[in-house]
Amino acid sequence: MNDMERWQTANEQYLSAAIKWLRLRLQQTAHLEKVSPAEIAHAKAAMEAAENIQKPPALVLLSQRFGLTQFEQTLLLLCAAMELDTRIANLCAQAQDDFNRPYPTFALAFACLDEPAWDALSPERPLRYWRLIEINQPAAQPLTTSALRADERIVNHIKGLTYLDDRLAPLLVPLETSAIEIELPPSQQKLAASIIQQLNHPTYWRSPPVIQLLGADSLSKQLIAQQTSAELGLHLYRLPVELLPSQASELEIFARLWHRETLLLPIALYLDANEIEGASPTPGLASPLHRFLARSDSLVFLDTHEPRQRLGRTNINIDIAKPTTPEQLTAWKSLLGEAANGTPQLLAGQFNLNSVTIEQIARQVKVDTTNTVNHNSLWDACLNITHPRLENLAQRIDAKATWDDIVLPKEETHLLHQIADQVRSRHQVYEEWGFHQRMNRGMGISALFAGESGVGKTMGAEVIANALRLNLYRIDLSTVVSKYIGETEKNLRRLFDAAEDGGAILFFDEADALFGKRSEVKDSHDRYANIEINYLLQRIEAYRGLAILATNMKSSLDVAFMRRLRFIVNFPFPSAKERKLIWQKAFPAATPIENLDFNRLSQFNLAGGSIHNIVLNAAFMAANAGTAVTMAIVLAAVRMEYRKLERSINEADFRTSEPTGATI
Repeated sequence: MNDMERWQTANEQYLSAAIKWLRLRLQQTAHLEKVSPAEIAHAKAAMEAAENIQKPPALVLLSQRFGLTQFEQTLLLLCAAMELDTRIANLCAQAQDDFNRPYPTFALAFACLDEPAWDALSPERPLRYWRLIEINQPAAQPLTTSALRADERIVNHIKGLTYLDDRLAPLLVPLETSAIEIELPPSQQKLAASIIQQLNHPTYWRSPPVIQLLGADSLSKQLIAQQTSAELGLHLYRLPVELLPSQASELEIFARLWHRETLLLPIALYLDANEIEGASPTPGLASPLHRFLARSDSLVFLDTHEPRQRLGRTNINIDIAKPTTPEQLTAWKSLLGEAANGTPQLLAGQFNLNSVTIEQIARQVKVDTTNTVNHNSLWDACLNITHPRLENLAQRIDAKATWDDIVLPKEETHLLHQIADQVRSRHQVYEEWGFHQRMNRGMGISALFAGESGVGKTMGAEVIANALRLNLYRIDLSTVVSKYIGETEKNLRRLFDAAEDGGAILFFDEADALFGKRSEVKDSHDRYANIEINYLLQRIEAYRGLAILATNMKSSLDVAFMRRLRFIVNFPFPSAKERKLIWQKAFPAATPIENLDFNRLSQFNLAGGSIHNIVLNAAFMAANAGTAVTMAIVLAAVRMEYRKLERSINEADFRTSEPTGATI
């Protein structure tokens, strides 16, 4: 028999002795038969003897935790005995000399129990405040003769059953998953130890503070909260804040029931507030979260991006970050083993993942029969799991362009290669060679692509993304920039936070609209616009990945911002030689072409984007005509493009002896 089984047996013995004593008191009150004081004293002594065990019975522990007087404890026993002994109901009716009242009442308790106190049924006393008992009081019936009933959860607790109240259980999810078996990295172990140290301070023994876990990585927060709770001997439950009742009366009941459970069981709460905005409620209007925290005096971990104010309780703010890059490298090496062959360095250098995610990926991608790690599978798994939630703020570009597709001068092409090479070598330079220890700014890489429309800025971003096998996102400025003060900054925070795991390249098209020169402050709008630009400068520097800014007007960018860019790549208008290469590469190998004069086509003063439009239009015209793409068809498409661009047309440039084969 283990300790729990021994306690259960002792608890049953105590309840049996206590109910036997209670029956004698009821018999004495009902005058059913002569009950001697000695018999009652003997039963009480047996009850007290059963109470003196190493771990007190559930009823005694409950009384201690809720501050019940001896009268309140025996009154609760009387109500609970109704469910535990079928003889109690009949004895209650006989003791009250009324067979219509086979239930406990306050009047009956006053008649048969010792040391009665009138305030025992006050709403502020424990029995009613903690909803240990319920009163069924029909209209006009006196309180003293109304039926008293013990709460079902309390009856079962007195019997020794430990479970979460079924009114709370549907909303709460245990956070004691296999993730708790993951060993915290040193940086996060230090945070967990700091929380435990602060909670053990005498200041917080009676009223624990709210532990605000700040940052965007919820999985790391949950691991730290689980570790802390386990060290304190507590079971942790998670509750999304949006599930809190919105009505004040319902929230009050919920808060009391939860607080009651924390007194009955060793539990703590993990409140997930990531989905709700706002660091503080509107003045005068407390949110359900703030009302709940003010009404529930128990240990709570609050998962939130930023500190929340006016919680109604003391709080401790803890910034939670993902494991450091060396810690992520150690985790990859430990999970992948000797078969890794340099893969951990590549993964830790590019992706910023927490311990749970690293373990999930490593266990999903199995080592093959040759005892080597499939690098491509691991890379793809990291890309999939870091797929940022940018649907409303950015558009994913399917990067298909390669180094062979882009036509640029040698110097600009070399710069693009340098950008890609620096992204690949970040881990070696920053971590292995120690440069991160000397950098007070972020370790991301930023580049500006400058040039007029159609010269290949987007294709340059595609080429780099394709070469690095990373996702490319074009930022939709119309959904980021807002006329409302503070909204642009909030959108950008969401954007960078979502892309922070490292699997995405951010491509800001027409960046001059977003990163323009800071203006002279003339009114509040100018001041907030400058605050937004300063915030952007900080986030670009802190962003772990590659951020590419594209602009048609380089001169309009803020000078301070230009200084902080790692690369500036000027995309010049293509020369005739470069235009010839663009024309030659524009047609896919499967496209039927016939007698195209690329030297003549290169004389048209067009950018690469326009050439692409012409080639595509010519292909459709040839397909509709049922012919190959001929010089006449291409010239007809060039004429269309000139008209679209509102350029003057010299008819001599478009003459050809061939029929176009299509109607223009």
